[in-house]
Amino acid sequence: MKHFSLSSGMTTMRGVFYPRGHIVLMFPTEQDVLMAADLLRQDGVSEDDLSVATPEEFEREIKGLCQDHPDVLLPSVGTEAETAQHLRRLAHQGHHALIVHAGAKLTSHHVVELLKDTHCSYGQRYRFLVIEDLVC
Repeated sequence: MKHFSLSSGMTTMRGVFYPRGHIVLMFPTEQDVLMAADLLRQDGVSEDDLSVATPEEFEREIKGLCQDHPDVLLPSVGTEAETAQHLRRLAHQGHHALIVHAGAKLTSHHVVELLKDTHCSYGQRYRFLVIEDLVC
């Protein structure tokens, strides 16, 4: 499993964190995030499609992509800035991140069912123009 690294295409045109085609899951401990990654691997998710980040790594990667101060000239029509802020707050509180490249075969419902007994504290699936809440 690789460590998360922000790549091109993981932000909006305004520079807000928006990893389209990915599921971002937050967990309170390293043990929890590793258990969730193991469940996904056992279910057939490729090792290459899984990335983890410690709280410090994740917060550092998305820190400048949360828009602490809304841009008056280009207001957001969605919730991506607030979602990015929430993810950053969780990382600041010590939550670990699991980022899953989510192809069409990996449905949100399936991920939620698979991880229902884990301690997932927050989850989002980023689609084209839509952020879907996941309740694990």
